[in-house]
Amino acid sequence: MKSIYIVLTDTGTRFTRMIKFVTRAPYNHASIALDPELNEVYSFGRKSLRRFWKAGFVREHPDAGIYAVQKSTTCVVYELKVSEEQYARIVEEIGKFEKQADRYKYNLLGFVNFALRRPLPRRSAYFCSEFVAHVLDRAGLNLAGKPPGLTAPHDFMKSPLLRAVYEGPLAAFRSSGAAARAAAR
Repeated sequence: MKSIYIVLTDTGTRFTRMIKFVTRAPYNHASIALDPELNEVYSFGRKSLRRFWKAGFVREHPDAGIYAVQKSTTCVVYELKVSEEQYARIVEEIGKFEKQADRYKYNLLGFVNFALRRPLPRRSAYFCSEFVAHVLDRAGLNLAGKPPGLTAPHDFMKSPLLRAVYEGPLAAFRSSGAAARAAAR
C-alpha cells in the first residue's frame, strides 16, 4: 500500500471568503499531495499573488506562493491509503497535467455552476476540488460519491477512507511532527 494526502486549506483571502460563504464549510481549497512532507502538492489555484483571476494548474508548497503571504492559513491533512496500481494512476494523471500546465485554466464557470448544483465539466478547466476528485476518479476512487464538478473541499472530510494526520496552522505543519509520523507508517 502507498499513501497520498488530501490537503484542505483556508487562506482567508477575499476570494476564499466568498467560497466559504457559498459552501459554509471550514476549508475552501483542496489539493492532492504525493508525499507526507507536502513537497509534491498539486491543485488548481492562483498563479499570481496579485491577480487572483490568473489561475490554473499549480504545484503548491506550504512555504511559498499564497501560503507564504497568508501566514495564518489553516489546514487539515488527510492520509489516503491506495494500492500500488492506484498510486501509479494518480501519478500518471498528475503528470498529464504537468506536461500541459499552460493549457489549463481555473473553471470559474464550473464553480458558479457548482453553486447552482449543476456540474459544468470542461476539458481544460477545473476548480480545486474538481481537480482532486478528477485525479482520484481516474484511479477508481470516488471519495465524495458525486461527480467531480459537484465535489467541494468539505466533501472529502466525510470520506471514511481518509484519516486526519494534522489539523492546524499550515505554517506549523512540519514542526508539528505530523509529516514525520505519517512518513513512518
